[in-house]
Amino acid sequence: MQVATIQTEGLTYRYGIGTPFEKTAVDHVDLEIEAGSFVGIIGHTGSGKSTLIQHLNGLLRPTEGKVLLDGVDIWADKSKMRQMRFRVGLVFQYPEYQIFEETVAKDIAFGPRNMGLAEEEVQARVRETAAIVGLSEEILKQSPFLLSGGQKRRVAIAGVMAMRPEVLILDEPTAGLDPRGREEILQEIQAYRNQTGATILLVSHSMEDVARHAKKILVMNAGKVFCYDTVANVFRRSQELQAIGLAVPQITRVCDALRARGVPLTDDIFTVEQAKQQLLEWYHRTRGGQGTC
Repeated sequence: MQVATIQTEGLTYRYGIGTPFEKTAVDHVDLEIEAGSFVGIIGHTGSGKSTLIQHLNGLLRPTEGKVLLDGVDIWADKSKMRQMRFRVGLVFQYPEYQIFEETVAKDIAFGPRNMGLAEEEVQARVRETAAIVGLSEEILKQSPFLLSGGQKRRVAIAGVMAMRPEVLILDEPTAGLDPRGREEILQEIQAYRNQTGATILLVSHSMEDVARHAKKILVMNAGKVFCYDTVANVFRRSQELQAIGLAVPQITRVCDALRARGVPLTDDIFTVEQAKQQLLEWYHRTRGGQGTC
């Protein structure tokens, strides 16, 4: 699957133009999302995250500036907007509320059928994406309204994946799920990326989730790009992040405290697994390689 590059040039969006409630939600954003990347998007409430991503597949039209898909302005030819939305898939927060078909299989098939695909191809995509998100053949025959919250979430995400978008954008896909359900959903998103090479944009309030899965992080603040860099480079700016109402992962703060107390840890620990490995190495060094932990 060919993967697209998304760019914005001076992207600006204002609500309520000409009224007392006029507000600039996205303010002259210049951005390039590299093809095949996994980008975490973070920012406090009202920072412009959700408004930004709704521009990337044409749900909102810029007040100023452009959104480019493989170098082409997505609003240059309105007749091609429908096809563009098949290439850039958007999963809203709590997508299970958009489920409406009588069976799981029919719900997942809705997007591919709208693409005009042959029924054989539609069914192949239903089975393929159901497998990616962990839905069994038996579940495909059931009403989606009888499933658990986590299963409904998987059905909704599978419905977008079944269109095989080159860019998959997810707005808080793990909101409201328990830790196990959150990690399963994120692993399934990663599996889709591994299988298709798609570009993933993940909006999340969880610094831990972003640290584990993203390769780069886009930080939004007051409608502008605060920074767009690797996970390590972004989270090293912990004091700046805190100044705009964000925080580094909890394990990073723990390791910062340990480092202040003389434990020789590096400043690029953002997951529990990284902390565990370095603490074990330090423990064995201090014990002269003796003992276990």
